[in-house]
Order: sequence, then structure tokens, then C-alpha cells
Amino acid sequence: MEETKKQPARWINGIEPTTELLAMNGIEILEYECREQPERLRELVRAYSSDSAIREELRRFRVLAAGKGPVLFIGMGGSFCSSISASILLQTHGRPSFSIDAGEWLHYGMRAWDDAALSVLLTTSGESAELVELFRKGEERSLGLICNNEASTCWSLAQNKLPILAGPEYGNATKTYTNSTAASIILASEMVGVRWRDEAERVIESYAADLQRVFSMRGELEAFCRGAANTEIVGRGAAYGGAIMSALCIREMSGFRVAPHTGAGFKHGPNLDVDESHVAIIFALGRAADLGIKLAQECNRRGGKVVLVSNEELDGGASMFPVRIGAVPEPWEGITSLLVPQALTLGMVEKTGCRLPPRFRYGVMEQ
Repeated sequence: MEETKKQPARWINGIEPTTELLAMNGIEILEYECREQPERLRELVRAYSSDSAIREELRRFRVLAAGKGPVLFIGMGGSFCSSISASILLQTHGRPSFSIDAGEWLHYGMRAWDDAALSVLLTTSGESAELVELFRKGEERSLGLICNNEASTCWSLAQNKLPILAGPEYGNATKTYTNSTAASIILASEMVGVRWRDEAERVIESYAADLQRVFSMRGELEAFCRGAANTEIVGRGAAYGGAIMSALCIREMSGFRVAPHTGAGFKHGPNLDVDESHVAIIFALGRAADLGIKLAQECNRRGGKVVLVSNEELDGGASMFPVRIGAVPEPWEGITSLLVPQALTLGMVEKTGCRLPPRFRYGVMEQ
């Protein structure tokens, strides 16, 4: 019998983990990577402020985005979520921009692709089959890449590219979502000439303090939400990206099914069946914060429970769990909104166990 040829390990980001990391379970990895986020974010902001190669890439993106047509951000999963803050920022400054699912665009959007001024593809691994295929099919178009793996196929195919600088990630998308969102916000800010450095520094300080405080209440969050038949997460603007990512985090790590909604989408749909079996996590942040508070009160009137995330000190009760996080400039709430669901996820898996083991190697990448 011929000896089976052993395939080399495809470590995440091409880096072999330390012995200490390899020994961690899913719960330990989740907490470790969540707590890394403020420092990883700080490192990205520093690099995007001062690294000459990255500054040149940002300049090239700005030139490409000046063309006629919308700016598209194309990704999947956490990468799709992280782009929403950027497209929202461009829209609020009068620049047509949209966040698009890569799988849908690959199969249904190709004939409209020539109308875009620039398409920014986002992928943490740089190996996702849909993103690789889009790079190959779009080689004659204006494309850019935001990626966490400089040893990847997408990185080698891209001419215009920005690093996520989150380091290898072995659990659910946490620090890669945070840094990818920050990179997208900075890129969009550069496109429309918005100063971002001072804002980013303030966000980092607020984010680091909030993480410690919010994670210390994870047991209380878990107890409040325990027993719900279903949980829905509601956000507007950049926080809608946070809502989708929050639902992915809870589902992947705990196995509990959670659904994300826009504020209007929830108000005019699922809100109608809210009862005592229901928990809503509502982000009352940004310019539409008052609508989030109003929606939370309506959920309570229907018998539902609400975790209300806002920038205010609000009164709680048996059916209302208010959590204050620091106010940040739009659209940085796309990052800060996620802290409460991340803390809840950690509280849930500490109580009931983790469904997602650490992933130290890439698996097969296929559609």
C-alpha cells in the first residue's frame, strides 16, 4: 500500500499558533480575542495614520472612487457586516454606496458591475471561494481589497489592498470584524475628505473602557435573556451591521437562534408578534436613537423583554435591561454596538457550553 502523502497544515494567516493558544477551548478563545480588540484597533489606527505604504494605498483608493458610479463594498458574513458602516458614511455625505453579499453578486450582479466606480472586496481569510472568483472575473474593473491575510489568494490577486491587522483569529469574528469595520470607515472617510484620526482615538479610549465594564455584567445579561423563545437584534445605520454580526456571534458560539433587523424592518413586521417569550436587543444609537427607545417601550407594552443599548443612563426593570456605552461619532457605533452582544455570548457559552471549537487551520473553501 502506498504511503498517504501528508498535506501541510494550512494555519490561519499562515502562522502556527503557540502551544498556549492550541490548548485553549472555544470559550477561552472567545474571551481572549474579544479582550484583544481595543489594542488591535489601536494598532490599526496608528498604522493607517502613519504607515507610508498604507497612506499611499488610501490615496489610490480615493482616486479610484472619484469615478462615475457608486462605490460597492462586497463581502460575506462578518466581512459583509463590517462594510455597512462605510457605505452608510458615504451615503450620509451624498456619495452613492452599497454593501452587497458576495455570493449574491457573483451569481446575479455581474451584468451591472461595470456601472460601479469602485468595488471594495472584504474577506478576512482572503481564501473565500466567492471572493476569489470575483477577483478573477473582475480583473478589468476597478477593484480594491480589505483583508486580514497577506499570504492569501485574494491578496496576491489584488492590486489595491489594505490590511486588517487583527492577527490570526481562531473563533467567531470579533477582532477581525472590529478592525475591518475601522479600516472601512477610515477608507470611506478618506474618499469624502472627512478627518478621522482624532475621532478614532476617542473611540479607542471609550471602547476599551466600555469593554471592561460591559463584560463584567455578562452574567446578568445572560440571566436576563435566559429562557427566551427567540431573540432579535435591532439596529439602524452603522449599528445594523453590528446587529447582523451580533446575531452571527450568538448563533455560531451558542447554537441559540437569533435574527437581526433594521429598526423599520422590525417595527413594521416582527414587532407584531412580540409577547412574553421574546427578547429584543435594541441599539438606540446615533441620529435615530429616539426611535430605538420608542421601539423598546413598545416591546415592553406588548410583554417582551428588552436589552436597550444607548448612550444614556436609563431606568431599568423586570422587562428592561439598559446598558450605557460611550457616545462615539457616526458611524463608529458599528463597532461599539457589538460589545453588549459579545458579552452576552460569552455569558451564554460559560453557562451552557460552546458550540464552536477553535479553528486553527483553514478548511476547504468552496461555494
